[in-house]
Amino acid sequence: MKYFADNYDVAVIGAGHAGIEAALASARLGAKTVIFTVNLDWVGNMACNPSIGGTSKGHLVREIDALGGEMGKAADKTLIQSRILNLGKGPAVHSLRAQIDRKEYTQYMKHCLENQENLDLKQGEIVSLHKNEDGLWVFSTRLEAEYTAKCVIIATGTFLKGKVFVGDVSYESGPDGMFPSNDLSDALAKMQIPLRRFKTGTPARVNRHSVNFEGLEEQVGDEEITPFSFETPYDTLENKAICHITYTNPETKQVILDNLHRSPLYSNKIEGIGPRYCPSIEDKIVRFSEKERHQVFIEPCGLNTEEMYLQGLSSSLPEDVQLKILRSIKGLENVKGEIAKYAFSQSHTNVLIDRATVNADKICSYAFNNIRFNSLTIGGNVR
Repeated sequence: MKYFADNYDVAVIGAGHAGIEAALASARLGAKTVIFTVNLDWVGNMACNPSIGGTSKGHLVREIDALGGEMGKAADKTLIQSRILNLGKGPAVHSLRAQIDRKEYTQYMKHCLENQENLDLKQGEIVSLHKNEDGLWVFSTRLEAEYTAKCVIIATGTFLKGKVFVGDVSYESGPDGMFPSNDLSDALAKMQIPLRRFKTGTPARVNRHSVNFEGLEEQVGDEEITPFSFETPYDTLENKAICHITYTNPETKQVILDNLHRSPLYSNKIEGIGPRYCPSIEDKIVRFSEKERHQVFIEPCGLNTEEMYLQGLSSSLPEDVQLKILRSIKGLENVKGEIAKYAFSQSHTNVLIDRATVNADKICSYAFNNIRFNSLTIGGNVR
């Protein structure tokens, strides 16, 4: 049976990168704010690559910092290696990128939210959402706690009707084995907010002790580390880990070509639009068939784990084929996997649709006056 739990000025659904910044900004402006996440232990979770910044994204992090955001400070506190990319090119494309301890980053962000004045952090899945006669947003959790808010910010990332694909196997899931947000997706569709699908792939994670680093290229951090945050002193930062580089080879290519028909990501069995700059290894082999090899970066996921991330090897091939691919690569001949690669698809709001076509007067009819407005706002990856 539903019960009324509380009323807020601003409610944020999703505690990923965008949700965190939205909630902190709202609370720091004096608005009574709540942020919901399906798992308190994964606040600010880096579901894929354990890094912050990179081409274009590094600029964005520093812009967030200039506006009072937290991501840059968190990255500086939890980095284990930092480099400026594209130094061989012009300064306009120099990009700061840091390898992050993903568990430490999560703990930092959770602590930040818990200690922020005017902000409540809650674990719960939002399953319904609508606007009442008074112009307030009404939403409830899976446990039937009902809340109201003047403004709701949807920052659910990859959770809206998430689905995992590994070869012929597929099942509903959020990132890192968490459950997807199906009911909220249905609630948005019911309000005639147009949704579309995205798809992507993730690399396998392997055990550090099963990797032979002898003969692999070392990738060290910059001697003088540039911080993301303008408030971080330069002399407080240090590199704590080394990344390594290896390459695919003709044997790798042949294994992939022999099993291409088993890849749902490449064979278009997955509904959705793929990423422009992050192709799967299957896609690389086909699109760039003239290339003899492709780079693979072996990156640590943290200082207190043996889990290594294989950047450049995202795939949706079956688990047995994945192992053949990995063991064809120098340094990975005896590798042991911890997490299999998988492809992932999820819904997101389509901001390309004009607001007039989605009953904007019912959804976004607000007059900006400090925090006294009634709106539904979309943030982060769901855009």
